[in-house]
Amino acid sequence: MSSIIPLWDQAAPYAAAGHEDEMPHLIPFIQPGSESAVIVCPGGGYGFLADHEGASVAELLNRAGISAFVLKYRVAPHQHPAPKADGQRAIRYVRANAAQYGINPSKIAVLGFSAGGHLTATLGTQYDAGQPDHEDFVERQSSRPDRVILCYPVITMESYGHSGSRINLLGEDATQKQIQAFSAEQQVKADAPEAFIWHTSNDQAVPVENSLRYALALGKHGIPYDLHVFEKGPHGLGLAENDDTVRVWSDLCLTWLKNQGW
Repeated sequence: MSSIIPLWDQAAPYAAAGHEDEMPHLIPFIQPGSESAVIVCPGGGYGFLADHEGASVAELLNRAGISAFVLKYRVAPHQHPAPKADGQRAIRYVRANAAQYGINPSKIAVLGFSAGGHLTATLGTQYDAGQPDHEDFVERQSSRPDRVILCYPVITMESYGHSGSRINLLGEDATQKQIQAFSAEQQVKADAPEAFIWHTSNDQAVPVENSLRYALALGKHGIPYDLHVFEKGPHGLGLAENDDTVRVWSDLCLTWLKNQGW
């Protein structure tokens, strides 16, 4: 691991008043010889970032021979579009600097937990090809992730959603148009990236219907996905190292990545 990488050279856009000095950043965990990378987005309801869903996940990826970057994206009082802008900028940054890190620019995945899973699903459904004439080389890059990994994700902003995440991201008075735009299952496109998804069926904080809805949306478009639903387990397990049943999710995920050529 080396020092943090600020996502912007100057003040980050869309800052909340009084918080303009907060700089979203990446923490790199570069694995020598790896040509693939995973950007890790911790959860926290868009109110904080959970420590156990960051560095330990990047270190696990390193042990599997994969480079990783932990994304410290902005949360409340910052609202939309700040988190999405941070996520898109992170993908563009890694792609723009792929040669420096020995990474194939077509092997950049995003992995997210809970609200970080919502950000990941947003990045996997709302992306662009970049601005080819932009003076900033980073902004010329595509923001589309090549794969997404969703860990007990918040997906919908409608029923079965997580009200705390919705309020922190969109505010108390979110319009129906905003709610639909950030219900990722409604935004899947025909070229959306393939996905690995896992959840527990008795998750009381973020119901499993979130993952099921996203899988159904992918299937509707013929996009391959690998979905695992475990019978029991509370929300926020992270690597689930103390749960002998659920902890296998990371092995399943690494096998999936290997089969994807990561």
